[in-house]
Amino acid sequence: MDRKLKRGQRGRGRMLVVSDGGVGWSSVEKIKGWWSFGERRQEWLLSELGGKRPLFGPDLPKTEEIADVLDTLHVIAELPSDCFGAYIISMATAPSDVLAVELLQRECHVKQPLRVVPLFEKLDDLEAAPAAVTRLFSIEWYRNRIKGKQEVMIGYSDSGKDAGRFSAAWQLYKAQEELVKVAKEHGVKLVMFHGRGGTVGRGGGPTHLAILSQPPDTINGSLRVTVQGEVIEQSFGEEHLCFRTLQRFTAATLEHGMHPPVSPKPEWRALMDEIAVIATEKYRSIVFKEPRFVEYFRLATPELEYGRMNIGSRPSKRKPSGGIESLRAIPWIFAWTQTRFHLPVWLGFGAAFRYAVDKDIKNLRMFHEMYNAWPFFRVTIDLVEMVFAKGDPGIAALYDKLLVSEDLWSFGELLRSKYEETRTLLLQVTIHEF
Repeated sequence: MDRKLKRGQRGRGRMLVVSDGGVGWSSVEKIKGWWSFGERRQEWLLSELGGKRPLFGPDLPKTEEIADVLDTLHVIAELPSDCFGAYIISMATAPSDVLAVELLQRECHVKQPLRVVPLFEKLDDLEAAPAAVTRLFSIEWYRNRIKGKQEVMIGYSDSGKDAGRFSAAWQLYKAQEELVKVAKEHGVKLVMFHGRGGTVGRGGGPTHLAILSQPPDTINGSLRVTVQGEVIEQSFGEEHLCFRTLQRFTAATLEHGMHPPVSPKPEWRALMDEIAVIATEKYRSIVFKEPRFVEYFRLATPELEYGRMNIGSRPSKRKPSGGIESLRAIPWIFAWTQTRFHLPVWLGFGAAFRYAVDKDIKNLRMFHEMYNAWPFFRVTIDLVEMVFAKGDPGIAALYDKLLVSEDLWSFGELLRSKYEETRTLLLQVTIHEF
């Protein structure tokens, strides 16, 4: 059983602050002058890990959030070690996130500490992940602790919600390449933990293709993946299904090692880097910067109804208030699936392709080459094409007519025009017919 230290529950950019007055969570911005989020916090954690004095006593004043974390660790300490797997730190950003969990495990007398797995999710965190892991492996205390083995988890759902599916997929690919390089430089065997969802918008797709499209040298005979609740039964619900699923994982893992996929050419990388910026910008300009978007989204989809249904293991939002940034990835994806519009999957693709083709028509031929020769690019495009085959903007238009206020109809029409443009451009890239 994996335990996540959900940074989202206590607010992004918040940390455990210890002072003479007790322990509490405090915003980084308020204490920059006293304790920097990076090096000084890391130094303090290492000094505590290297010492023997207790961090706090039984009379520690506790908020509800602190009590929840400490009570969890006390339960871990009481149960046999084989009851648990990894302690996953959601929204990890720095080595100090990992060191804090190590210190809390020691303080709560966990006899056989769980391995601590940082989870990098949003686009900026994925970009910074190699540097953060480099700093972590440079710490002598931590190298001795892990004994040459480390797991790093990468999140597909929140990265897609943050930057769009296209940019997230490319950044996840690059992050894996860099993380493997860092691990090799420090003599650490790295296992990538893929936090994939069941749907395409959350990184889902056929198991075999998903594994074979990973960068070369990033699997090396072992990988770890999440299996989401909505697909557990269809993958493991019966003995023959379970055997077939495990067979697919094993075969693809072995094939990736024996016949690694090709690495992208430098010109392919340059083009992907360039258009990923455009895709992110266009996606965010609609989802996070368009003032009408949240109102339209909540009227045109059943997102609010999902939040009132007791069908998930966690609340639909990380915070009761807030916009799309506070909404969890599952209701974000499922709401658009219900209307057959699938906006999180395709938004940004069309703008990226249009930019590249308008800039130089030769880029269209390069897209054809990438699609035919590069497994990562082909799988990414094929999955989006599959979603378009399932989509129906006519159903989304009917939702608008029945549920959306008339002054927002034009916004829905704008989004559907982008849908059609993206589908046309996608077919040009794949040289397929509708």
